[in-house]
Amino acid sequence: MRLKKITMALAAAGFGAVVATGYQHLDTHAVSLAQAAVTAPAFSAPPVAPTAAAHLPDFTALVQKTGPAVVNISTVGKAKQAAFDPNDIDPNDPFGEFLRRFGMPQGPNGMQPRMQPSRGVGSGFIVSPDGYIVTNAHVVDDASEVTVKLTDRREFTAKVIGQDKRTDIALLKIDAHNLPALDLSSPPPVKQGEWVIAIGSPFGFENSVSAGIVSGVHRALPGGQMTPFIQTDVAVNPGNSGGPLLNAEGQVVGVNSQIYSRTGGFMGLSFAIPADVAAKVADQLRVHGKVAHGRIGVGIQPLDQALAQSFGLPDSNGALVGTVEKDSPAARAGFKTGDVIRSVNGQKINDTTDVTSRIGNMAPGTKADIEVWRDGKLVTLTPTIAALSDENVASNGTPSAPQGGKLGLATRPLTPDEKSQVGHDGLVVENVTGPAALAGIQPGDLIVGVGSQKVKTVDELSKLIDKSGKSVALLVERDGHQIYVPVHVG
Repeated sequence: MRLKKITMALAAAGFGAVVATGYQHLDTHAVSLAQAAVTAPAFSAPPVAPTAAAHLPDFTALVQKTGPAVVNISTVGKAKQAAFDPNDIDPNDPFGEFLRRFGMPQGPNGMQPRMQPSRGVGSGFIVSPDGYIVTNAHVVDDASEVTVKLTDRREFTAKVIGQDKRTDIALLKIDAHNLPALDLSSPPPVKQGEWVIAIGSPFGFENSVSAGIVSGVHRALPGGQMTPFIQTDVAVNPGNSGGPLLNAEGQVVGVNSQIYSRTGGFMGLSFAIPADVAAKVADQLRVHGKVAHGRIGVGIQPLDQALAQSFGLPDSNGALVGTVEKDSPAARAGFKTGDVIRSVNGQKINDTTDVTSRIGNMAPGTKADIEVWRDGKLVTLTPTIAALSDENVASNGTPSAPQGGKLGLATRPLTPDEKSQVGHDGLVVENVTGPAALAGIQPGDLIVGVGSQKVKTVDELSKLIDKSGKSVALLVERDGHQIYVPVHVG
């Protein structure tokens, strides 16, 4: 199976050359006594100070307890055409030089290229004694055959109950009973700096253990996944995918999923799916065979200090609404462009990942109390969560532009034909210099509004810019996408 990357490489199922890795440990200062003769019998030697090693954690009992529940997963995928290898050509073949030069996929005498099935390895862990196993969706994606090997060397053909690519969680089932299992029902909170270990099959080396600490929590990664990842410095490599991340008490806190890598191997950054997310997804897969994610129909973007100041916010926490889809739950609930989402069901929103994970993991049909900042005060809106499909995934948009004479913008109103094409009012940017250019505004961008106020004329834009403080948030549309752009006023 291929090793997927996210700029970052998924610690995915796939054999590779074994890479030698080094574990950097603390240097200990051995404390020794001078060997010089001491004649005074009344004095005794001072006690030897404990070494740093005495304070390091011992994971032996933890591994003995939890290790038997971790499994090795091997997959066979659909057959693919093998790459053409010039070294396979017979040196006496009269067509050899031609094939070596041009790499023809079809050999002499009409021979067809070889078709080889894709193979890969990964990890997983048993979550119930009757054979349910949690792993990553990318480990079993497109697999025609999945084999699970236990630590007692028994092997089973597994059935894929379901997989959810948005969270990268899959649920397998093997026909076995009275199996050792890890509890995923009540995941503990994860704290930055705590010790954690990973158990899995890096490069096919089954039941390998690596340790480290939690480097960070609530990490947002590219790729469209609605998961606030746990970042660790635990060594995770291809084949570790789907294995458990355990705390010092032996509790599952995450499912190892991705690594940051420029080489395909571990480089000090690994990422795990939080156990509570994995538990919810696994439950839905067991009951329904699929996962229903929620949506409300808004496009959101992160806040920075400049945008927060532009909207009069006391801090930079929240997610800025850039677009509201027509006839969406958000539109029906009264959401507006320029709203800043501050809390969902009473839980504080720090960034866009909070919004996508909390709303995305809510069941369609339920109601959510969402608090937004609008015109200097908090407003509570209550949309009914709709089902998320591949066709209506909300995105963060593509940056666009602001307006105003002192911003370095030259604009004009839309013509009637242009207005009918875009479906709303706005001002076309004809030329841009100064602060607006530095902010990324380009000729051809469409300025739709300033803050939460829409603009139709150049005069309206100028007045709103004049009323602004040190920065102004311009709602810009480019290629059909709208996003707020903070511009520092010159």
